[in-house]
Amino acid sequence: MTVSQATDYEGVIGLEIHAELQTATKMFCRCPVVDLTATPPNTAICEICTGYPGVLPVINQRAVEYAIMVGLALNCEIRPYSIFARKNYFYPDLPKGYQISQYEYPLAVNGYLMIDLADGRQKRIGIRRAHLEEDTAKNIHLGDGTSLVDYNRSGIPLLEIVTEPDLRSGEEAEAFGRKLRAILQYLEVNSGDMSKGVLRMEPNISVRPVGANELRTRTEIKNLNSIRNMSRGTAAEIERQITVYESGGSVNQETRGWDEHRQKTVLQRVKESADDYRYFPEPDLPVLEVSEEWVDAIAAKMPELPDAKRSRYLAALQLNEYDAGVLVADRAIAEFFETAVAAGGDPKTVANWITGQIFRLMNKDSLEREEIGSISIQPEQLVALIGLVDRNLINNNTAKQVVDIMYAEGGDPADIVEARGLAQESDEAVLQEAIAQALAANPDEVQRWLDGEEKVSKFLMGQVMRILKGKADAQQVQTLLNEALENRRA
Repeated sequence: MTVSQATDYEGVIGLEIHAELQTATKMFCRCPVVDLTATPPNTAICEICTGYPGVLPVINQRAVEYAIMVGLALNCEIRPYSIFARKNYFYPDLPKGYQISQYEYPLAVNGYLMIDLADGRQKRIGIRRAHLEEDTAKNIHLGDGTSLVDYNRSGIPLLEIVTEPDLRSGEEAEAFGRKLRAILQYLEVNSGDMSKGVLRMEPNISVRPVGANELRTRTEIKNLNSIRNMSRGTAAEIERQITVYESGGSVNQETRGWDEHRQKTVLQRVKESADDYRYFPEPDLPVLEVSEEWVDAIAAKMPELPDAKRSRYLAALQLNEYDAGVLVADRAIAEFFETAVAAGGDPKTVANWITGQIFRLMNKDSLEREEIGSISIQPEQLVALIGLVDRNLINNNTAKQVVDIMYAEGGDPADIVEARGLAQESDEAVLQEAIAQALAANPDEVQRWLDGEEKVSKFLMGQVMRILKGKADAQQVQTLLNEALENRRA
């Protein structure tokens, strides 16, 4: 596919997001919600979530409250009445032969989320609906033609969020995914861990000629274990569909998987339509009534969300747009930053250390930003390190060495400085002796400076700092060096 071909088309992308809600119990029974990676299979189940005949479901009130919170955060209308329905299909992960979901009458509708684009613009992405349902069981394919089913996941409260097809690229999909994940984490309704499957983002993708308004046949991508892979999978599927159309073919409505190794989408199955599911109202559940008073009470308890936090950082803490945006993008980062500021750190200086040195170290270990709580450096220790620099006990270069040690081994920065002899040399006599050694060892460079090549002073400065092993205040050394050179002129 040529560049010109790619620019003749645009992607048309809507997202379906499934977020497991962090309630104590399942959507319609009293079974606990457990970590599937740490709990033996089929040990958190009962007659209701495994579909025994004659059992009756009961709506989890906390799950409804969490869903309302998300709806409010996404600027949705919370409907006073919503209805649960049966979504009928037969698959091993669905013990009842149907899933209890919401269809014609969802809980929240007509919302939007503003995302930040790479060029600095903001874009409004419509939210069509957000509705409650129960999760399915988990199939475990052994690779020899046999499969096992773990029903621990069956019945966990699931919030499905459906966007309008307002996204146009993998990059926009990634921006939306990261913004939404941050909101879920701030609300404490979902951990955001796609690798464990508690948050699943599935793009529905079609392409069309630039400037057209038609909605062509779309495909859906599943098995995406990270937001980055969602972006890559979306971009690859857009390219595949363009190639199909350019070769005279047609795109089929189907579900595709993402092959991370080959960086391409692969066919899984032909996609069903809504009619195939034979939706009808769930006869064992009443209409869900949500009063204005209940919504207002939930809204009053909601925490500060990323956009509001960023505005506060800009106005109250005088951070720039970049730093504020990076710090609020993950709740864990924002909490680390605010704890450091509360411990006495200057906001701008703390932000620089987090987005600079700490992110550098985390990137080296391939850690996600939200994993900052797992590193050995505590916010208060970072502030203590900055304090050593502010008091001229160490310089910035030494501080970078110390933060590397803190990250690798932990420990108090002052103790590390003392134990390793990293304290800054401030004795003027010692500094002057180092300057004298550097000038004596480089007479040609001294003469060049005397002849008017002032830039040579940078070289001489470097030689002095080498003798001092970098453990000196650069401004103080530069002042003394200039005095020593001027004395040579006399």
